[in-house]
Amino acid sequence: MNTNLQRAIVLSLLVLLMAATRSHVFSHFTPVPDASWAVFFIGGFYLRGWSRWAFPLLMVLAVGIDWAVITGQGQGFWSHYCVSPGYWLLVPAHLAMWMGGLWLRRNYAGASVPALGRLAASLVATVALCHLFAQGGFYWLSNAVAEPTFAGWAKNYGDWFGPYLQGAAMFVAVAAIAQAVGEQVARNAGPLAHDRKTLR
Repeated sequence: MNTNLQRAIVLSLLVLLMAATRSHVFSHFTPVPDASWAVFFIGGFYLRGWSRWAFPLLMVLAVGIDWAVITGQGQGFWSHYCVSPGYWLLVPAHLAMWMGGLWLRRNYAGASVPALGRLAASLVATVALCHLFAQGGFYWLSNAVAEPTFAGWAKNYGDWFGPYLQGAAMFVAVAAIAQAVGEQVARNAGPLAHDRKTLR
């Protein structure tokens, strides 16, 4: 991202994506997964210059959406099944995704096969760490599990890792394709502009 306008556009799209999927607006029509983890990963990649305030903004938005959905169902936020002391481990969980996007950007020099490999590796690693915080916080710190055990935690972690990785990968793949197409268009636009000047 080169300009504040470009960053603002990306941030606006990420806000809309998280608001739509985290609040399950589309779940009445089709089972669209929550894009929150992908939003933080993509945000880290595109908004690194705005990390100081863009990450907290998206984090507040995530909690705000949860509050609106839970209270909108007539339930108390603090008494909801998903809200426990472990809920606050979503902050380091989402930060892990953001840092994964930051790392990828620092090591990015354009769309290529090695860049695709780094994308896949960083996404798997950051989803694994994010899931460790999010799932571990819920498993160990909520009252949902009567007798938590390491074996039970490991099974739960393994059962949910694949679906969460798949959901994040779906949205990140769309962003990666858009990035590659944008780079190709920009490369082709340069010679076209030069040819137009020559014809004049």
